[in-house]
Amino acid sequence: MEDALLEILESFGYPVYRQGSMSDEESYPETFVTFWNNDSPDHAHYNNTNYGTSWDYNVFVYSSDPAKVYELLSDIRTALKAAKWIVPSKGQDASSDEATHTGRTIEVYYLET
Repeated sequence: MEDALLEILESFGYPVYRQGSMSDEESYPETFVTFWNNDSPDHAHYNNTNYGTSWDYNVFVYSSDPAKVYELLSDIRTALKAAKWIVPSKGQDASSDEATHTGRTIEVYYLET
């Protein structure tokens, strides 16, 4: 499922990283996207057999341009919903390790059956 998520995120042309994977020596790109897999439990069980997976990710957008954070996150939300991902909110603020960048995040889900 991660490959499907990455394909959508990378389609916007900004660098995409796993959340927390940048080294201390790397400088933040002007705008970039990160993701984190929060959980991936079995969706259900029938006759003692698991059925499907409920994929749960957070997608983060960071930018030195606060307007770009909202614009890109909205575009990502639209693309994910078109690809049958569940995106139940417009997101919330995310802390940034750099004073020059602001961030927002959305939680996204995909039910793989």
